[in-house]
Amino acid sequence: MDLAAHIESNVEAALAEDIGSGDLTARLIPAENAATATVICRESAVLCGTAWFEACFRNLDAGVEIKWHARDGAAIGAGLTLCEIHGNARAMLSAERPALNFLQTLSATATATRQYVEAVRGTHAMIMDTRKTLPGLRVAQKYAVKCGGGKNQRVGLYDGILIKENHIMAAGGIREVLAQAAKIAPPGVSIQIEVESLNELEQALAAGATLILLDNFDLETLRKAVKLAGSRAELEASGGITLETVRDVAETGVHRISVGSLTKDIKALDLSLRLETR
Repeated sequence: MDLAAHIESNVEAALAEDIGSGDLTARLIPAENAATATVICRESAVLCGTAWFEACFRNLDAGVEIKWHARDGAAIGAGLTLCEIHGNARAMLSAERPALNFLQTLSATATATRQYVEAVRGTHAMIMDTRKTLPGLRVAQKYAVKCGGGKNQRVGLYDGILIKENHIMAAGGIREVLAQAAKIAPPGVSIQIEVESLNELEQALAAGATLILLDNFDLETLRKAVKLAGSRAELEASGGITLETVRDVAETGVHRISVGSLTKDIKALDLSLRLETR
């Protein structure tokens, strides 16, 4: 995964979407004017997205100076000045909204992830992301999950195999689909199968599955699944898991917990950019 290339692509798309043929409002400011600005955080969070933020400004003003007081992955508090920016006033005003959009969105994902990670601390369970990401921001949000202390699963359909109910039905059964997956999987690519009952779990284990997703199992059934699998497979719990329930899920003994809300049900961080001309 070439993160730098993804950052540049994300930023180019965001600036093109916002500025289009030109920022009409920024023309109110003389082209030669310089300015300084600060970004203030209004709530406690985990910072993420500084590279995207910087790229928005540097794409419009190569000489811009940005001094950070916190870095990605750092816990930040309300009222903290995150950075100071010095550069061309027009460019700063044009870059402001896209830059803040990236910073507040990615910080939201990192913050949510940190909350889940802290909730299961002391257990053996890892908090994992999913493919339920915002369009165009999958790599960015997966980076944010890592900043929050979570773990990444496959980026897309090309770098991992996850066999779900419809795949099983189309292939003719659990044993059949796992056999076919073993034939086609490139070296190093994981094969995971989703099951919806203990009976399906038994079938998957008998067919040699070593990575199994337990879809919407209640706590009692999760505990039975852990006992049934023993050391034969790594188990992942998924489906409707919230911050209030994740600790109970982790204490059943599952190895992994995937949470779609880390990337799809987020509340943007409250940030403020204040500009002063000079």
